[in-house]
Amino acid sequence: MSFTETTTTSWFSRLKSGLVGLLIGPLLVLGMIWLLSWNEGRSVQTYRALAEGAGIVVSVDNGAIDPANEGKLIHVSGPVKPDGTPEDPMFGVAADGAAGIERKVEMFQWEQQSESKTETKLGGGEETVTTYSYRKTWRSSQVDSSDFRIQDGHQNPQMPFENERFTVESATIGAFTVDGAAVANLGEDSAVKLTPDAIARIRAALGTDRPVNADGVTVYVSQNRQNPAIGDLRISFTRQDVTQASFVGAQKATTLGEYKASNGRSLFLSAAGNASSAEMFETAQSENTMITWLVRVGGLVGMFIGFAMMLSILRILADVIPFVGSIVGFGTSAIALILTLLLGPLVIAIAWIAYRPLLAIAIIAVGALLAAAILYLRRHRATPVPAPATAA
Repeated sequence: MSFTETTTTSWFSRLKSGLVGLLIGPLLVLGMIWLLSWNEGRSVQTYRALAEGAGIVVSVDNGAIDPANEGKLIHVSGPVKPDGTPEDPMFGVAADGAAGIERKVEMFQWEQQSESKTETKLGGGEETVTTYSYRKTWRSSQVDSSDFRIQDGHQNPQMPFENERFTVESATIGAFTVDGAAVANLGEDSAVKLTPDAIARIRAALGTDRPVNADGVTVYVSQNRQNPAIGDLRISFTRQDVTQASFVGAQKATTLGEYKASNGRSLFLSAAGNASSAEMFETAQSENTMITWLVRVGGLVGMFIGFAMMLSILRILADVIPFVGSIVGFGTSAIALILTLLLGPLVIAIAWIAYRPLLAIAIIAVGALLAAAILYLRRHRATPVPAPATAA
């Protein structure tokens, strides 16, 4: 089922939106300048903390605790044993030997999809044709049907339960104790096989008059699971198992916790399997670099959007003649891109000077020397060589 709607936006309404963009655009640009500056500082501080940690970490045997390492940064590897059993208290489903158990609840719901096409008309107005379509699908989160364009016949009931994860409070790695959630984060997911007793407990906890059936790993709350109806549920569980793990943290009595570097950054590294401290710090540095570039790209994109919002009023003014508006729109997009490529790297460079002054000065000095060398070579080659005198 689909529904098509045509809406018209007048030139004056678009002009008001352009004026709003003149106000919001600069705020967005300023926000992205702050984000890029903060990101460079975060990256440098994290890098320094990891470099400091890599230089002082001590690898110890997990079988005994040395009081001499109290408060120091240590590296431990070995078999992991969860303390206790993770359990879903609502349905009474547990996973013996696992570090965590996760409940996944899906409900059969209506989902709205829309596709729009906008065309600028002579005089600066816009005509938008939007096609709405609806389909039934399994979703693990609530779809708010009150936002649907056509609500009649497409109402979704309230989701009675949500996804949730439960972990053991702690786990041991030899003589050391670590946080249970940190261990569960390293686990491999596998389906929990539901026993008849577990299915009976789930049926009792649901308290529904609809049939409750299971196929061994998934519980279906439906009159006909082959042809589900809106509001039907399916519930499954996964467990997180860890056999071997490695940790880098501060030794605090018998536990491993966060280590405070000299710049105030907290260090606590974890990895599945037996990983050396060098491998763990190298991975952490790689993650720091990846996060830095992701935030940089996000900041530049946000900055471009801010400049585009500031310049959008020029296209709106020119859209009185759609062909002219298209040309102006292309030009304003190009200007927004140029401003972004100029300001964004400049902000990053200034942040580098603030957080890495010696390195930034060294890079600038090397660049200046190379530029001077190139200019010198160009002038030297351009100097004419006097011709030899001809004998009379």
